[in-house]
Amino acid sequence: MTTTTALVDTTVAGSLLAGLLLGTRLLRRPAGPGAGGTVAPEVLLAGVTALIYLNQLLCAAYLLRVQGGDTTFVTRYLPPGWFAQPDGNPLVRLVADHLPAPALFAPTVLRVQAFLELPFVLLAYGTVLRRLSPALYRTVLGSRALVRSAALSYTVVFGVVEWDLRNPWTVQDLVIRAVSAVLTAPLLNALARREPGADREPGAAGLLLFAASLWAVGTLVMVVYDTALLYNLGHLGGRWPEALLALLVLAATARRQGAGPAGGRGTAALDAALRRSLTLFLVPALAIRYGVTFGTPLLAAGGALLTGAQALWHRRVRAGLLPLVLGGAAGLAAAYLAVLLVTDTYYESALLRAMATALVVTTLGCALADRLRPERLSAHAVN
Repeated sequence: MTTTTALVDTTVAGSLLAGLLLGTRLLRRPAGPGAGGTVAPEVLLAGVTALIYLNQLLCAAYLLRVQGGDTTFVTRYLPPGWFAQPDGNPLVRLVADHLPAPALFAPTVLRVQAFLELPFVLLAYGTVLRRLSPALYRTVLGSRALVRSAALSYTVVFGVVEWDLRNPWTVQDLVIRAVSAVLTAPLLNALARREPGADREPGAAGLLLFAASLWAVGTLVMVVYDTALLYNLGHLGGRWPEALLALLVLAATARRQGAGPAGGRGTAALDAALRRSLTLFLVPALAIRYGVTFGTPLLAAGGALLTGAQALWHRRVRAGLLPLVLGGAAGLAAAYLAVLLVTDTYYESALLRAMATALVVTTLGCALADRLRPERLSAHAVN
């Protein structure tokens, strides 16, 4: 076992333990009211994304002006799939021609992104939480212990990957990532605790809108990951249509998603399982993702299954277990077909498509079961 594998496996195990302990404890607490006057995480996510692309533009201009467009000075330390630059792009050439003191823009290579990556992924997670329930978002990202544990876990994982791909900038990147973690966690706490939004009733319409939001946020993350976080600005020309579609979906689903009638036991069980899963997965999510490729895949898969099982261990889930199981079986079959029919460059894209497909089909299955056997629930059965 390599040092990287051992470190990733240790991080997976530690993150799982912290996530289950802290998440389970947090789920027992009622969601308190927010202070009001907050900024939606979507707004800050858009700002961080803009900074990421600004850095990419300046990086491309720096590489063109100082390195003559040659990226071998950095790519020799990295695996294939990095630094596909936008050769001949007129905007890049314009910025390169007018770049003052171009050598000062050397930190745009690797270091600036090292600071922005953590707030980017945590704000994306917060956006998903808020789309399901503002109260859940307030409770989860308002927890100091949970957010600090997530920031620590993600920073350790990023650091282990950095060390596995070590290069002349690695030590600087590790320090920058540590600073980013120290600053990001309290910012997210303060942001979430001011969320004024109330909780939302479980219902098929709200869950379908959430599935669309989940796909849209995940698609945007994958586009940014490919075109910016891997420094492949040259790929943006081929990926902007799906990014635009994702933005349109996010705009269309921005209205209150729980405005419809409450569902029956099946949709309530699915809603509860989703809330618990998103809470329990916050801390170990990134460790599990990198555990698949850098660590032991069986440990990562086992950790994901353990967390999923814990998410299902709840009275509201058990009350609607039969329609949830039947709908979930149909959802898994549909997810398998969604993965089988398309070949992806990144396995995360297949996973995202499978998750969105499974959620849509499972929701429809639970809604059908609820119509066949209507047993309406009260409005506040969410945890």
